[in-house]
Order: sequence, then structure tokens, then C-alpha cells
Amino acid sequence: MTATKSSTNAIADAFAAAAAENRAALMPYLTAGYPTAERFAELLEALVAAGANLVEVGIPFSDPLADGATVQHTSQIALEQGMTLQKAFDLIREFRRRGGSVPIVFMGYTNPFFQYGLDRLAAEAVDAGVDGFIIPDLPLEESEEFAVPLRERGRDLIFLVSPTSTDARIEGVAKKATGFIYCVSLTGVTGARDRLWEGIGAYMQRIRAHTDLPLAIGFGISTPQHVAQAASMADGVIVASAMLNAIAAAPESEQVAVATSFISAMKTATYRNGQQD
Repeated sequence: MTATKSSTNAIADAFAAAAAENRAALMPYLTAGYPTAERFAELLEALVAAGANLVEVGIPFSDPLADGATVQHTSQIALEQGMTLQKAFDLIREFRRRGGSVPIVFMGYTNPFFQYGLDRLAAEAVDAGVDGFIIPDLPLEESEEFAVPLRERGRDLIFLVSPTSTDARIEGVAKKATGFIYCVSLTGVTGARDRLWEGIGAYMQRIRAHTDLPLAIGFGISTPQHVAQAASMADGVIVASAMLNAIAAAPESEQVAVATSFISAMKTATYRNGQQD
């Protein structure tokens, strides 16, 4: 297969470009195939046009352990419409064909990826233009089997840490991670929250002591105020459930416009000290 996108530094470049603008990189989350495959394609392009630096694409799965009610609901709808890992790759391949250039990171679970075949997964990622993978249920100790074929093809394997992670766990992640480290902002599953955890500053400092990789905060980022707070202490901000809720609440004819407005407001909040160059 001929590589559609082969830059091994796409994710690092996206974080560096945002940093050069004195802001955190903005990474919204979309569920592949939600609310339909056609609308997903429209939403993906709209989010990039509105200022997304990277996009996390969730692969629907029947047993999503780390996902809250919103993402579970969108996954169920996508599954009912026949979305699969292969179809998700095809959606990104089409996005690249139309000129989409921002890094795409697949977030999914071990079993579907393993069943697909790890060498095949890595090769298809190159061909379709998927830059990295987040696998919440992949134990660090068993990650090398996944990491090797991805690393050989210049794809990033992104690990998560949480407030309950020990220093030993953080150090272990820092040694294996590429791309960036996903810093879960709270204990529990994904979902919109009213406020961020008050201890998040010290938590981020603890992670930073172990790595120079970009750090992105996710889980519970719901408002521009949350984004501004996260941007003051991280290299990236991940927004998922709050945007999906806004899309779900909108009439079908307005979903793209709602998502665009949502991400535009979040992008403005990523500028540090409120200064937009």
C-alpha cells in the first residue's frame, strides 16, 4: 500500500505550532460514524476549519470501560449503523483525500485492535493517514506488542496517566510514550463536569518532572473557562463529551454550525494570558 500520510512528527509538529502561537493545542473528540458517517465527515472538516489542531476519533466498541454516558451513547448509535474499525479508517482516508492535514488519533480498546491484527493495524494507519492510537485498557506492561509495529511505521502510541498514577507508573509511561501523554484530569470516566479538580496544577507538575513530551489534559473539559485553566498548565486540551452533547441537542440541520461555534469559542480560550497573536 502507498502511504497517504507518513510524517512521523505530525503530532509533535501540531503541538509545536500551537505553542508558537502562545496557546495550547486544541483536540476535540468525535465518535467515528456519529451521528452518521456522512455527518461525521462534515463535522471533522468543520472542527478543523474552526481551529482544531488535532482530532481524537473514537472507535465504537460494545464495552467502552473508560467512556462516560455521552460517548457510550454515541458509540451505540454508530455501532447500530454498522460502523467498524475498517470503516473508520476509510473515513479518515477520505478526509485525507479531500486535503485534511491535521493529525488524527484513534482512541479505542485493545480487543478490536488486536482482532484486526497489529501489523495490519499499523500498515492501515499509514495508508489511511492515522497518526497515533490511544488505548485506555492497554496495560503498560503488555504494550510493547502494540508499540513495535506502530513505532516501525512512525505511528505514535499515546498513554494515559491519572491523578491516582504512582510516580513509578508515570515514569514507566514517560519511557514508552511517543506523541504526547494524555493526562486524565480526574478519577472516573469521561464526561462533562462543572469544575476542574483543584489539585490539577500539582498533578501536572508531577508528570512534567518525568518527561519533555507534550502533556494534554482531558476528561471533564466542558467550558471555555476549563480550557483556559488547562491551557495555563498543559500543552494541549482535549474536549469530548461537552461538544458531543451540544451536537446531540441541536437539530440535524444545525449540528455542524453548533460544533463550529463550540470549537471556535474553545480555541479562543486556548490562548495563554488571554492574548491572541
